[in-house]
Amino acid sequence: MNGKDMELGVYKIDGMLSGKSVALPEEVFSIEPNDHLIYQAVRCQMTNSRQGTVATKNRAMVRGGGRKPWRQKGRGTARAGTIRSPIWVGGGRTFGPQPRDLKMKFTKKMKRQARLSAYSYKAKQDEVMLVEDFQIEKPKTREIHQILKNLNIDHKKILLLTTEYDGNIVRAGRNIPNLIICQAADASTYDILNCDMLLIQQDALNKITEVCTIR
Repeated sequence: MNGKDMELGVYKIDGMLSGKSVALPEEVFSIEPNDHLIYQAVRCQMTNSRQGTVATKNRAMVRGGGRKPWRQKGRGTARAGTIRSPIWVGGGRTFGPQPRDLKMKFTKKMKRQARLSAYSYKAKQDEVMLVEDFQIEKPKTREIHQILKNLNIDHKKILLLTTEYDGNIVRAGRNIPNLIICQAADASTYDILNCDMLLIQQDALNKITEVCTIR
């Protein structure tokens, strides 16, 4: 799919084309991608997912070591003042990690532009597929897997963007290791890039446009 041809056919869940085609909005899927913003967005998300609670004990925190282990002179060995010295087994750690705040800030405008860049990359690489809105009556994994198999994408890593939260679809798809299900409004730059195929429900396309182009 190139910049002049931004129309995609809409598939039914049985794998056949429905006969309808939808034009992908150019302001979302055909902008000039900003690689640096994509890097910043992914780095920000990965960094903010860290807890920053890792900690080790320095020599002041390790228990014991109040008594000098042996006299200063006369033993023929190195002097020692505490058994909790960092050079001793069981001693404190020198310059070890301490709890810290790892949060990074990323403006809404930059986040939105990074998402637009990610969508545009997917469109240029022909990794976008539209499917009719669907629901399942029971949260059965085999039903979602059958839909992916009908669309001939069950062997790929897929991000399914839905219009709104559907508990049955989420529960049915969470056992499929190569499938991630996300609401269109919540998809991050990392989520969009970290898949081989972007499967979008038809009505979710409007939600993507609404969220990504709002000023």
